[in-house]
This record gives sequence, structure tokens and C-alpha cells, in this order.
Amino acid sequence: MVIRLLRRLGISLVSLFLVAVVVFLLMQAAPGDAAEALVGSDATAAEVEAARERLGLNEPLVVQFGNWLLAAVQGDFGTSLYSDRPVIDSLLAAAPATISISVVALLIAAVLGVTAGTVAGLRQNSWADRGVSLLATLGIAMPNFWVGLLLVSVFAFDLGWLPATGYVPIEQGFGDWLRHVILPAFALALAMTAEVARQTRGGVVDVLSRPYILAARARGASRGWLVRKHVLRNSAIPVVTVFGLQSASLLGGVVIIEAVFGISGLGTLAITSVVRQDYPVIQAYVVLVALIVIVINLLVDISYGWINPKVRS
Repeated sequence: MVIRLLRRLGISLVSLFLVAVVVFLLMQAAPGDAAEALVGSDATAAEVEAARERLGLNEPLVVQFGNWLLAAVQGDFGTSLYSDRPVIDSLLAAAPATISISVVALLIAAVLGVTAGTVAGLRQNSWADRGVSLLATLGIAMPNFWVGLLLVSVFAFDLGWLPATGYVPIEQGFGDWLRHVILPAFALALAMTAEVARQTRGGVVDVLSRPYILAARARGASRGWLVRKHVLRNSAIPVVTVFGLQSASLLGGVVIIEAVFGISGLGTLAITSVVRQDYPVIQAYVVLVALIVIVINLLVDISYGWINPKVRS
């Protein structure tokens, strides 16, 4: 298990390095001059040249990349061309909103998805099973931006229960924070919840049909004991796989959700940076997303060994 994880870690580091190389080259090929964007279009040629020298843009590309990578490892992603502030400060300022929405969305998907899928699997071909399957299909089919607009229309405008836009840090009060987070988190979590429910239901049905479960039933084992002892654990691996894949996809969905709910998070920062051609921020954002995806995949691999001892061996 340790050797397998070390091998996966090595592959992950190589993948992250390749992402950094590709993003760096794309930023170099992008239109515009970073030095001119930093000093302004009214700057003299001497001022632009001084900025190029300060940014190291006159160095060979290999040297530029090496300098950037060394600084990035230390948490220095350069300076924003638009705000003239460190890129890491912009990322840290935007991260809490995105993290809050994503974490709550994951919790919603875990609780509702696993519960609904387990109930449907235990009551195969019942009305509960058909209802969960129908709702899961609808949840996967509906775009998250449409779900977000629907939630705003009902719970913010019609009922007035929750705010339509904005984000409040958790430091200003848990209740107010939750009121601002719950709608975007639910809109983001719906498709993931539906997919988790489908996979959980399929895993439960598969485990219940295995010979050792049928033998345990014949010996008089209760359904509750079977579910706790065998069904949930043995049906968990495909569910964990889906969690890993869907968690990575949340990083794309959160961009749209933040736009719908007017939240200034990492997704909004990425979009505005693309519009403003703020290349240092774009570069740091892409590398950060790649790092998060890699970490999620590593956690999924580790969880396989915890769920199934055969993987550890």
C-alpha cells in the first residue's frame, strides 16, 4: 500500500509539474505585454523596459520558468497586473467563499446522496426506489445555473427566507454565514447528490445479491446488522470514486454558481482575470486547481485502502 501511494505521489508531482509548464508556455504565448500592462499604456519605452527587467522578462524562457517555479513553491506567484497586489493575497481573499460553498455542497451530497441511494437499494423496485431513481435522473439533467436561479426565485424572492446574493464570512456569525451559503451550495450539490445516490443504490443492490449476504440472511441475520457490517462498507468503493470525480468537477461548477449568486470567490476571480488578461492570477489559479484535483485523487486512493483491506495488501 505504501509503495502504491508513493508511486501515485510521484505521478501526481510529475503531472503538477507538466501542468505548470503548459500553463507557463500558454501565458507566454498569450497576447499583450505583461510589463506594459503593469506600468500602463501611457508609460515611456524606458519605463516599460525597466519593468521588463524587474519582472525578468528579458531572461530566456527556461530561466523565467525556473524563477517562477522556485517562487511559486515558496508561495509567491508574482504580482497582479490589474490590482498591483501579490497574487497569493488575491487568492487567499477569494478562497473562503469558494471553500465554504464547496464544503457545504460536499456535505449535502454525502448525507442526501448516500441516504437516498441506500434506501433505494434496500427497497429495490419499490416506490421509494423508483422515486429516488427519477429524482436522480432529473438532478443530473438539470443545469446547476438553472437550479440556482430557481432557488433564488423561490426562496429569496417569493418566500423571502434566504438572501439572493452575496457572502458573509463565518467569523461574522455562523447563522448569517449559513443563510448565504446554503442556496449556492445546494445548487452546486444537486448533480453530485444525484450521481452519488445512483452509485450507492447500484452498490447496495450488488452487495445484497452476493452469496455470503444470502447465506447470512438464511442464518437469520437482521437487515440492520447486514447493512452496518457488510452492505455499506462493500458498496463504498464505487461511491468514493464518484465522490472523487464529482469533487473535482465542483471546481468548474462553482465558477457558474458564484456568478449566479454574486459571490466573489475563486471562480469569480478567475473569470475577471481572464477578461482583464491578468496572466499571473490565471496562471496561479490553474496550478491551484490542478493541485486540488491531485490531492483529491490521492485522498481517494488512501480511502480505498481503509475501506477494503485487500487494497492495502
